[in-house]
Amino acid sequence: MDTLQSPSARLTAVRDSIATAAKQSSRDPDDVTLIAISKLHDAGAIRPLIATGQRVFGENRVQEAAEKWPELREEAPDISLHLVGQLQSNKAQDAVELFDVIHSLDRPSLVAALARAMDRTGRRLPCFVQVDLANEPQKGGCAVPDLPTLLAEARAADIPVVGLMTVPPLDLQPAPWFALLGKLADDHGLTGLSMGMSGDYSTAVTLGATHVRVGTALFGNRA
Repeated sequence: MDTLQSPSARLTAVRDSIATAAKQSSRDPDDVTLIAISKLHDAGAIRPLIATGQRVFGENRVQEAAEKWPELREEAPDISLHLVGQLQSNKAQDAVELFDVIHSLDRPSLVAALARAMDRTGRRLPCFVQVDLANEPQKGGCAVPDLPTLLAEARAADIPVVGLMTVPPLDLQPAPWFALLGKLADDHGLTGLSMGMSGDYSTAVTLGATHVRVGTALFGNRA
């Protein structure tokens, strides 16, 4: 039996890979947050990772998260829940109430919706601005030329923007895109970089990722 089939072994392997990549680039591994992407996985698949010590999880959809995470967070109140998928403006209130960090701020209408929701709830959630580096509008994300204006609008609305997020094109090497996101973050005085998934998170860490979004390497392939 492959020991990597156990949740604890998978988690250890991913953490070790992050640590190795961080040390190769003279970084502290503790400066990298591992987000376990639990979309399409039920509570039964998530609990073993919680039991092993994982405390940061990510979901793509507000409704799916609302169905499974209230009960799980009663069991582990110190969970930090991140929204990593596209957010509809009409779901902003629900997202602000449920999540702790949002990675997909990408347009002025969402800035306005999130600002209203944060004002109503009194919660100022840290947000990453998602950037569409390769002009792939189907993925969502702010176009690079529009980034300065969007950042200014978010800051004016008192939304805590902590960094940038991207999803590189599937058919191209990710490193240049990660490097470009890092440069954009530096240009705009941001330190957070949400980049890297199961197939490329080690590369992302060597290029400065502060948050990596890992699903398959932790949960295995979905049926």
